[in-house]
Amino acid sequence: MRVAIIGSALAGNKGAAAMLESAVTHVTARHPDAEITLLSMYPRSDAERNTHANVRVLNASPLRLGIAINGAALLWRILPPLRGAIGRAVPEVGALAAADVLLDQGGITFVDGRGKYLIYNIASILPALFTRTPVVKCAQALGPFRTRLNRWSAKRLLPKMAAIVSRGAVTHEHLVGLGLANVEEGADLAFALDVTADDKKGAAAKVDTAFFRAGDVVGVSPSQVLRGSTDAAGGDYVAEVASQIDFITEEMGRPVFLVPHSVRMNDDKLHNNDLPVCRAIYASVASPERVLFPDAEFTSQELRHLIGECDLFVASRFHAMVSSLAMGVPTFVIGWSHKYREVLDMFGLASWALAYDAVTPEVFREKMRELDASKAKVRAQLAAGVPKVRAVAMRQLDTIERVAKERAADRAGKKAGRKKA
Repeated sequence: MRVAIIGSALAGNKGAAAMLESAVTHVTARHPDAEITLLSMYPRSDAERNTHANVRVLNASPLRLGIAINGAALLWRILPPLRGAIGRAVPEVGALAAADVLLDQGGITFVDGRGKYLIYNIASILPALFTRTPVVKCAQALGPFRTRLNRWSAKRLLPKMAAIVSRGAVTHEHLVGLGLANVEEGADLAFALDVTADDKKGAAAKVDTAFFRAGDVVGVSPSQVLRGSTDAAGGDYVAEVASQIDFITEEMGRPVFLVPHSVRMNDDKLHNNDLPVCRAIYASVASPERVLFPDAEFTSQELRHLIGECDLFVASRFHAMVSSLAMGVPTFVIGWSHKYREVLDMFGLASWALAYDAVTPEVFREKMRELDASKAKVRAQLAAGVPKVRAVAMRQLDTIERVAKERAADRAGKKAGRKKA
């Protein structure tokens, strides 16, 4: 079985890493001989972090993806005699053409108001369409599709996917409303991410886990995305989050684990990088001695383990929320998209998600006190819901396997036909 993956990475956003690690682990468990190619936006960093013997990392950085890979894939389509040469010259296209399936793991795609990302969303799947490689869009948020360009693009490209897995009821409604018949309900594959004893040891080697011993830690995961939008509107995101942490440490009397969930070490770029905003927040809190801020990079599994050690969690990064829910930690979500509420709704906990602009200091204090008071009930809901959500997430592996087998069978049939001819 040959699998290509795009839209996720080991470096940067640890949510993307969680989806990638989960896919690689479970595909390999089902098919030990699986050959997996990661078309990475951070090829050098991902190659350094890759520990999987059956995973090859190739360069699909945005510029190369948009020009070289898409251009070569188009040539592959229209110039059959040159396909061998094209595949050797641009190995990413050769890997796509050889793959039985491409997994598109973009966490949120084809969404109104994200025009600059729409280009990347299209560029990620066009080469596979050119090479006739079936695409499975793993569980992700899509829609709404009201703006002209996004709706036009979605209506022309999404029907060509072999399968689209929605990540919640809102996304599913958007997709069905578009008239798509290739949609199935699912859950984020990161819910199936496993944490091993080695992952726990890895986390303990990077941070003093005695900080969590009393069992009263509150985790806080800020977002560079929210910082950008808040500051652009004239606000001060760093001051706001620092004030929230001060409420937790000073008035609730609880220690705080400050979690950078997207990390690009030794890189000042802000995309997929929460380290700069976390550093600024940590420098602004009233009691830094009560805040654990590991200015370091963890694997997605190590982060999940540490998040699971928290008593309560405040999440503004989507996959920090997924990890806290998966580990049974009562969570208050401060977000910016339907993608948060539709996941919380799977557990009957949608009331714990608020849009960022609705969270005043008073609202924050009220919600945190309420979450602390009702945490036993919330934990019970999570304990009952997590196994079910994980099972739903795992179903997409059956879809991936089915699509790959159909592709392999089709190839075998064509090869047999050529031999007879």
